[in-house]
Amino acid sequence: MKKNTAPTVRESLWMLLGLAVWLTVTILFIGFRPEHVFLALLIAALYFIAPSTRRLIVALLPFIFFGISYDWMNLLPNYEVNPVDVEGLYSTEKRLFGITAGEALVLTPNEFFALHRTALMDFMGGIFYLCWVPLPIFFGLWMYFTRRTEGYLHFAVCFLLVNLIGFALYYVHPAAPPWYAASHGFTAVPGTPGEVAGLGAFDEMTGLGIFNALYARNANVFAAMPSLHSAYTLVAFIYSLRVKGIPLYWRILLGFVTVGIWFTAVYTSHHYILDVCGGIACAIAGWLILEYGLMRISGFNRFMRGYVSYIERPAK
Repeated sequence: MKKNTAPTVRESLWMLLGLAVWLTVTILFIGFRPEHVFLALLIAALYFIAPSTRRLIVALLPFIFFGISYDWMNLLPNYEVNPVDVEGLYSTEKRLFGITAGEALVLTPNEFFALHRTALMDFMGGIFYLCWVPLPIFFGLWMYFTRRTEGYLHFAVCFLLVNLIGFALYYVHPAAPPWYAASHGFTAVPGTPGEVAGLGAFDEMTGLGIFNALYARNANVFAAMPSLHSAYTLVAFIYSLRVKGIPLYWRILLGFVTVGIWFTAVYTSHHYILDVCGGIACAIAGWLILEYGLMRISGFNRFMRGYVSYIERPAK
């Protein structure tokens, strides 16, 4: 398709069919939510309204697929596929990273931080965790709008790939977060609602209630390993180093926030150190698979070049 003309009938039908399938499956098997219809209408409008908005929507497809795949995990909860690891992960964390707090008393880092909290870290932890998805997406859009199109697309596809790896591992090894063991013991109970855990301090401090609203909608709490919270800004940081011409301030910001998220994940009892290591491994694996595996396949390389050519913004 020529990128500065209207989409063909075939392309239009594919777009409408894709949106219809997404909405139908979601509404029938997950449940109707008004935002699904709103997003579908927004995507369709941006696709058809003008060449510039159509390029933007096509460029955002990796992030759109990420959102759909995350939502569609509700079609088959991972705890129905494999047993949930609650005690094993807790015991391994304590054995590898346990902190001695007294005679014969060994705490996991999560338990230690639960007893040693500070207002500064409660506040900064909330700020860090608010960045876990928005900051990488904002970084990607910044690359796109500053015409670093190839770098943007590699980052976006890697972001999607890292998510797919992580989602697959959730089914291979369902795992409970630290707060679950602290609140409910070592028996996995399907349908247990999400908890805000240590992030509740940020909500109380600011009065915003952001994390309470977010975690109240968490349909599956047994997806702690790997910690994709720990992966997203790391992927962005990797591409800030890899793409030429990225300003130093982006690298410093992404590096700082990435380390902050790693610490906050443990500090707030949302993840074990093991989960964080798993998220880091997913990010690195996704980058290596894309850049040193898929990009060496001629067909995939041609697809990526064509994709870049289509979404590239014309020079002014």
